[in-house]
Amino acid sequence: MSDAHAGQSRPIVTRAGAPQCVVRRSALLALATAALPFGGRAQSEFPNRPLKVIVPQPPGGGFDFVARTLADTLARQLGQPVVVENRPGSGTLVGTDAAAKAAPDGYSLLVGSVSNFVLNVGLYPSLPYDPQRDFEPIGIAVAYSYTLMSRKDLGLDSLAEVLRQAKERPRALTYASAGNGSGQHVLAAATWHLAGVELVHVPYRGAQAAYQDLLGGRVDLFFDLAPTARAQVQAGSVRALATSGALRNPMHPDVPTLREAGVDLELESWFGLFAPARTPAPALARLREELQRAARSNEQQVIFTQAGGRPLALNADETRNLLARDLQRWTPLVRASGIKVE
Repeated sequence: MSDAHAGQSRPIVTRAGAPQCVVRRSALLALATAALPFGGRAQSEFPNRPLKVIVPQPPGGGFDFVARTLADTLARQLGQPVVVENRPGSGTLVGTDAAAKAAPDGYSLLVGSVSNFVLNVGLYPSLPYDPQRDFEPIGIAVAYSYTLMSRKDLGLDSLAEVLRQAKERPRALTYASAGNGSGQHVLAAATWHLAGVELVHVPYRGAQAAYQDLLGGRVDLFFDLAPTARAQVQAGSVRALATSGALRNPMHPDVPTLREAGVDLELESWFGLFAPARTPAPALARLREELQRAARSNEQQVIFTQAGGRPLALNADETRNLLARDLQRWTPLVRASGIKVE
């Protein structure tokens, strides 16, 4: 060794030839990266592939309308495709349960509503999912009232006339729903229960199939969400008899609410996005931020308002509070009404 290097310290060299200090730094970096919720690079890149929104009903209904409206906007904001996947079956059970069991990675979302997150709790003694335990709220974007429609040749011009005939001729009238346990089913059954009348329930696989028979005169009545009911009412294909909100629907200012028509009941169905429980916090934060941005945008609010909705833009905490309130309000009512999933 020369005198020029005599007093200098040299790094200890490992068998692989790398300085030990470098090895230590690399090991610490690897441990720190592994401790991150997503693991370094993937965290900063979320989302880096297409997302999926599960709709627990067939195409054409209120769930589907909200999902596709939000998916279009979120895809532009996130820079990734947002694919809508319809998973109907058993009312809303099949699709909702599939979402609860999906990989909690932020790439699988669910359209949650009063139907699958609130009413089902009162309908089923044991659900395959728990809406509060198995999901993380992203947020709520809009709420819609329901419209009670009759086939245009029914010859009954008001809900009062429907109830009068139903009392005189029990089980002579029929009502459609988008499936056993759907929001349409529960709202209608609760209405008839509170009014003290009996009608025959005719379940369909989704709203579109129900409309086909309502327009064809094969079923008498149908409660459906305002966005999908609107076109048929405006076309004169059906007659609007009542709406389910606390206030009259601006699309049908001459149509009374259920309370105005003599039934002490109201239901407004909210819609939002939910992720499986244990979804990483960074993904939840990004999704919540983008849903708020979408729901508050003028474009989105115009679309929902024109379809008869009430834009909400509720954040995750507000969504939790609304869900808890509605569970407390509707679960006893559904059970007391004796509504059964046939």
